[in-house]
Amino acid sequence: MKEANDSGMQRSLPSEFYRSSETFAQEKEKIFCLEWFCAAREEQIPAPGDFLALNVLGESVLVVRTKEGEVKAHYNVCRHRGSRLVPEPEDDSSANIKLLGGVLGANGIRCPYHLWTYALDGKLLNAPYTKEDEGFCKADFSLYPVGVELWGGFIFLNLTPERAAREGKTLRGCFGDAMERVKRYPLANLRSARRIVYDVAANWKIILENYNECYHCGAVHPELCDVVPAFRQQGGATLEWEQGIPHKEGAVTFTWTGKTDRAPFPGLDENEKVRHKGELIYPNLMLSLACDHVAAFTLWPQRPNRTTVICDFLFHPTETRKPSFDPSDAVGFWDLVNRQDWEICKRVQQGTQARVHEFGYYAPMEELSLDIRRYVLDRLK
Repeated sequence: MKEANDSGMQRSLPSEFYRSSETFAQEKEKIFCLEWFCAAREEQIPAPGDFLALNVLGESVLVVRTKEGEVKAHYNVCRHRGSRLVPEPEDDSSANIKLLGGVLGANGIRCPYHLWTYALDGKLLNAPYTKEDEGFCKADFSLYPVGVELWGGFIFLNLTPERAAREGKTLRGCFGDAMERVKRYPLANLRSARRIVYDVAANWKIILENYNECYHCGAVHPELCDVVPAFRQQGGATLEWEQGIPHKEGAVTFTWTGKTDRAPFPGLDENEKVRHKGELIYPNLMLSLACDHVAAFTLWPQRPNRTTVICDFLFHPTETRKPSFDPSDAVGFWDLVNRQDWEICKRVQQGTQARVHEFGYYAPMEELSLDIRRYVLDRLK
């Protein structure tokens, strides 16, 4: 990718990458069908038999909790004639994610067409009127597997697990640095106290680029910058994410006042008790970490100009069990900041439609935003 001019600013991805159906289809095949991506929280399927039916850019996937307590995932398609095993909800803005949850039958997953029945781990248990002594082998007809790895209470999936294993593509191998940077946050123990589902009129990459820079913060987020003045200083050029971003004097978290009566997570170091950290785990998980709560954003691309964003607000069970627990100070503040982001992302999406806009530019303080360019181009070749 060539530099745009002598100013030192580099070009963004071509505008076609944000509006083209052909590029969107390539991203499905070469990113979401090959890479590990975040799908859900473990707490969504707490008991054996609990499941989620997910639509991943058109691929239907079942995520289940087995009798042994393991998390398994399979393509939602019967090996016999291809019937959907579990229907997906219709005419719902969140249908492409969530999704149908509930409890499968005690005997496993039963196809409604010819009653082929599978164990929760995907093995075929019964195919009516077939006999193994006549050449039929149940072991040959397990459900098509989807790779599963767990980290921090999150469920990650890989739609081509055999290829991932062959290439040694593990979750830790892909995201080990990010895992290390947030290792003191008790992510696996946290629980969602509130969830907001947003329909954002922007390409998923625009949302990630926006998350990865604070050049826009002074103009777009005045309330946020009041709590974290460092976000508007020099366009965010001097932010030190490794150490964490300091709040204003007396503030420790993302609320309207920057204060909270919730205790900091156990195990945090002194910086993490008073500073904010953020992580972007490609392709679809954004984590914003405060001392008392975590905002976890999962992105689900729908179309080139549409993305569903699920925001879970995670708190420590010690706090959520208190009679006085009320997450609205953090949730309300985040909801405002989120909607400010989604509105500006929509405007960027609209701008990419202009016939004269072939590409954008990255200012020097937007170096992190170049990551999406490198990430996508490396995979789309």
